[in-house]
Amino acid sequence: MSASLKTELLDLAAEAAERAGRLLRDGRPADLGVAATKSSPIDVVTEMDIAAEKLITDLISEHRPQDAVLGEEGGASAGTSGVRWIIDPLDGTVNYLYGLPNWAVSIAAELDGDLIAAVVAAPMRGETYRAVRGGGAQLCADGAEPRTMRPRPAPPLDQALIGTGFNYVTTVRTGQAAVAQQLIPRVRDIRRSGSAAIDLCDVGGGRLDGFYERGLAPWDLAAGDLIAREAGALTGGRVGRRPDGDLTVAASPGVFAELQPLVDELGAWHD
Repeated sequence: MSASLKTELLDLAAEAAERAGRLLRDGRPADLGVAATKSSPIDVVTEMDIAAEKLITDLISEHRPQDAVLGEEGGASAGTSGVRWIIDPLDGTVNYLYGLPNWAVSIAAELDGDLIAAVVAAPMRGETYRAVRGGGAQLCADGAEPRTMRPRPAPPLDQALIGTGFNYVTTVRTGQAAVAQQLIPRVRDIRRSGSAAIDLCDVGGGRLDGFYERGLAPWDLAAGDLIAREAGALTGGRVGRRPDGDLTVAASPGVFAELQPLVDELGAWHD
C-alpha cells in the first residue's frame, strides 16, 4: 500500500466530510422533520441525512469512480479498485433533529477489507478527527494547528469515565439498560452522547477512558475505530473478536483490559 494512496484517500475523505458538515450545519431547515424510519419508529432519517450522503458519494464518484461505496442511507455500489468507502453522513441524527450539537460526519476508506484512512467531522464542536493506518491520529480544531491524539493515562476501572449508547429497538435497549445498571457502580460514571463516532474519537483523544456499545453497523464504527486505534487506544468486540454488531469496545490499554471482559461477562452483546 503506497503512502500516496493513503494521502489521496485521507484528503478526499476530509474534503467530503468538510463539505457535508457545512451542508448539515448551515443548511438545517428550521422545520426539519422525519423523512423515514429504520429499525423502529424512533430510529429516524431526515432529509439532511439523505442530502449529505448524496453529496459525499457524488464527490467520491467524481474523483474515484472505480471504488465501492457502503453508505448508511442506501448509497451502496460495487467497485473494481479494491477500495471501499464506508459512510455515515450524519451520525447522531436524533441529536441533529432536536438541535443538539453532538453529531458528526463519518467517512472511512478500506483497501481489500483493511481500514486505511478515516475522518470524523464534528462541525458543532469545530473539530475534525483524522487518521491513516500506521500514521497516527490527529485532532484538527478550528483556528488551531493539528495536534496528535492520545488516550488518557489509564485509571483504575472504578475511576474510569465510560461512554455507551442505546439501541432504538425497545427489547435491545432494555437489555442495554440492565447492563448499564450493573456497570455503573464499578466505574466513575457513564456518558451517553448519541454519536458512536464521536465517542470513539473521544476515547482516542482522552475525553473518555472507554466506550462500549451493542448493535453498531459498519458505518457507525469504521472511521472512529481506526482513529481510536491510531491514537493508541485498543478496540475489540467480545473477548477475542474484532468490533462488530454484537459488541464494540474501545478504551485506553489499561482500561480495555478490564472493561472488555467485564461487559462481555455482563452480557452487553445480547438481550
